[in-house]
Amino acid sequence: MKINNVNLNCRKKSYSVIERNSHFTFMFFRSPVMFISDGENKVFKNSSAVIISNGFRQEIRPLKNTPFRYDCINFQTSSADRQYMVSMNIPIDTPVEITDDFTISSTLKSMKSAFLRKGRNYNEFMELSIKIIFVSMGEMAYGKPDIPDITKYSEFKALRDAIFEEPMKEWSVDEICYNMAISRTYFHRLYYKAFGTTYRQDVIYSRILYACELLKNTDLSISEISEKCGYDSDSYFMKQFRQHCNCTPSEYRKIIKNESS
Repeated sequence: MKINNVNLNCRKKSYSVIERNSHFTFMFFRSPVMFISDGENKVFKNSSAVIISNGFRQEIRPLKNTPFRYDCINFQTSSADRQYMVSMNIPIDTPVEITDDFTISSTLKSMKSAFLRKGRNYNEFMELSIKIIFVSMGEMAYGKPDIPDITKYSEFKALRDAIFEEPMKEWSVDEICYNMAISRTYFHRLYYKAFGTTYRQDVIYSRILYACELLKNTDLSISEISEKCGYDSDSYFMKQFRQHCNCTPSEYRKIIKNESS
């Protein structure tokens, strides 16, 4: 498979009509959406995903008057790739509810980082990664995935969704722990058990994703973006951005502009 593009934390303020004349598009939605195809409406109040095939028409609308958030991968397939997808019973043009998004979210993050670096084994890494997403999606579609047996999991899931929905917010661990009626130590332990990453790492990552969105879609200065993402220090923002994206914010903006030109 050839990966043409990987975009994270995209936002749409109104309904979107997706129509592809070539290639495939994988879309992962973090917020409530409605899928409309052939007059049939499917509503997903939690995370969902869809693989849109060549030429398939799909309307996607937010359920509320707020932008819906999504990650997407545009890719090309060979006949062997398509045979693989059929053999693995991967759902095509059919939206799937994602009950546990850890595998898909973490894989998308790794793919975006690899897409920017394009290292020595780039093609092999990207092909294996997208197959991980396919398999995970297939399990969600046809299996009966269990909700993790973790205390207050639904509250932690709602918190994580909120962190990625409002990356600029100043989150208070003490306030969160008070509302959940648990200690700080227990909170951090359960958060890591639920998502395989720390609360702090998710807060940082949500801000870096938001920064990428602003770098791509606005002409704001690096300092203005740093402030909008909740950073008091421009140098600290740039340090964290480089750690996650393997380039500076300015370099990222140039890469994105070159891709779209």
